[in-house]
Amino acid sequence: MTLESIIQALGGLFAFTILGVLLLGVWRGMRRQAGRTIGRQGSWLRSPWFYLVASALFFGLACLGWIPLPWQVAPTTRVWMLVIGSLLYFPGLSLVLWGRLTLGKNYFVSTGLGAQLFADQQLVTGGPYAIVRHPMYIGLLLAAWGSLLIYATWTTVYFAVFAPAVLSRSKREEAALAAEFGEQWQAYCQRVPAFLPRWRRSR
Repeated sequence: MTLESIIQALGGLFAFTILGVLLLGVWRGMRRQAGRTIGRQGSWLRSPWFYLVASALFFGLACLGWIPLPWQVAPTTRVWMLVIGSLLYFPGLSLVLWGRLTLGKNYFVSTGLGAQLFADQQLVTGGPYAIVRHPMYIGLLLAAWGSLLIYATWTTVYFAVFAPAVLSRSKREEAALAAEFGEQWQAYCQRVPAFLPRWRRSR
């Protein structure tokens, strides 16, 4: 129980720290001049009400579903769940943070219905974006699946099941970036895969 409590406490602290970093990036982005917008709902991303409503729904559902799953597992099995969950959860959140910090001032949020760039948007191709085009989404998937093994609540079941839905955002984002950067974006896509790293044997 001590190991479980420590991992869960560290996981919660790490998650809320990254959430704070993401929200700070959104707040800064809302103050910058908007650029190319894809999707009818792209303008929502500039509305404080959108974030208030979305946050209320997210945290409300998360609190309501934070009920332990009705399963009983052996202590040894539980230890393995914590180990495997940690190997997914903490690297996943670290990948989210790495991607966010690499984007810097170019970070902004999107939805499956719309995406918006800045007027002075730059194409970021370094850091984790030299490995895959959407490292933050990969990190969210890993963290969601890991959270199910660590916390084992109905909320984490929801996260694990619906986490792949974030991939729909990538289509909107890529459409905006393709329209904005043209050949530069196409060349980047040829070099870097979207989600699965392309491991090449070094000479």
